[in-house]
Amino acid sequence: MHRKSESSSRQATLPRPAIAAAAAAAFLLALTPQVLATDIADVGIVDQTAIGNLKQFQDAKAQFGSMQAQMQAQYQAAIKGKSAADQQRISQSFQGRLNAEQHALFDPLIGRANAAIAQVAANKSLSVVVDKQIVIFGGLDITKDVTDLLAEPGQIVPPVNTPPPSEIGYVDRSQIDALPKMKAASDQFVQFQNQLRSQLSAQVTPKTPADQRQQIISSYQKQLSDERTKVLQPLVDQTDKAITSVAKSKGLLLVVNGESRVYGGTDVTADVVKALQ
Repeated sequence: MHRKSESSSRQATLPRPAIAAAAAAAFLLALTPQVLATDIADVGIVDQTAIGNLKQFQDAKAQFGSMQAQMQAQYQAAIKGKSAADQQRISQSFQGRLNAEQHALFDPLIGRANAAIAQVAANKSLSVVVDKQIVIFGGLDITKDVTDLLAEPGQIVPPVNTPPPSEIGYVDRSQIDALPKMKAASDQFVQFQNQLRSQLSAQVTPKTPADQRQQIISSYQKQLSDERTKVLQPLVDQTDKAITSVAKSKGLLLVVNGESRVYGGTDVTADVVKALQ
């Protein structure tokens, strides 16, 4: 989901879940290889963007966008004149409702797509399927097979057998984010971010001159960046070190973010979590 940047509007927005606005990507995306250059025969690739562009997904996105706009208007009205504590409580309530609606809309579609990918991968004896965006060479592209299967009516039954072992590992970022020290850092950063947002809203008004507005926004962005480096970067470095160590001990060719792993692969999440504790 995309949201307006702080510099484009002073209007309050629904906060992103956990630390997504600042470091959710940083914890693992910064550690994930951006390219996969290998000709391993049992590696498949699928263009998840192409799947997301299918009509059923686009219809769901349009429906969710309309719902999000309605809730945003309700949220703005609900926080008007409220204290910072009440605004935070209202924000959490609205975010919970928004997340629930998102899951209700997309989970069935994602589940069907995953079943199609698994069925195609099993039929082609693939041990792992990754997102095409991280691949520059190699791998068997199964995107058309998957989209053709999704175009067929009826239920898609995933294969009974689990995929064979793979030299490509993956990590579930959500389990790492849930570690106490990660959550504490996330909460600290989000609290700091919310405080800065309140200050920004108070300092920038429709009457604020353009040059002064830009100065305030630049200061806001620098403070946010400095806090991210101070609070989050040490944990990013620790996570990087832990993933590297686990990958070497298991003889893996590479480890990708769980979000880039579409099917199969070797889950090293538990090993990484243990190394970080």
